[in-house]
Amino acid sequence: MAEHDFRYTLLNPAHTLTECRALVPGRYQVTGNGGNVRSGDTLIVTLKGSRDLFQRLTVEKVRHLINPPGQWTAVASGPVFRELAILNWQVDCDSCGKRLDFEFAVDAAKGESARAPAAEARIAELGWRSDAGRHLCPACGDARS
Repeated sequence: MAEHDFRYTLLNPAHTLTECRALVPGRYQVTGNGGNVRSGDTLIVTLKGSRDLFQRLTVEKVRHLINPPGQWTAVASGPVFRELAILNWQVDCDSCGKRLDFEFAVDAAKGESARAPAAEARIAELGWRSDAGRHLCPACGDARS
C-alpha cells in the first residue's frame, strides 16, 4: 500500500489530479495522472478552497485509462462531509501574545455548534495547547510542561 501526495503545493505536472469530487458523503471519484495508483493506496489531496488543508482518501478501486497515457480514475473513501466549509480564524497566545492565523474544515450541515470543536482540533494539530479557554503557542506550552 503506497501513499501518493497530490497536494497543490507540489505542482508536479507529471503527478497531478484532474478532478476530485464527492459522489456521496465519504465516497469520492478522483481522476489524475501519474503515480501508478492501485487499490488500497492512500491519496493525499488538497481541500478545494484551502491554502494548506488536505485529506487522506483510501482507494477502493482504480481504472487505468489507455488514452491519455498515465491517466486513471479511482473511487476512494475518506472523511464524511455533507457540506464542507473552510473557515479562517485567529487565536492569540495568552502568554506571549503570538497570533495564529489558521484555517480549518468543518461540516457546515452540523451548524454553528460544530465550529469551535473543529477549530480546537485544528489548533492542537498545529502544536498549540488549549486549557480552559486559554491558548498557548508551542513555545509557551513547552515552557509550562
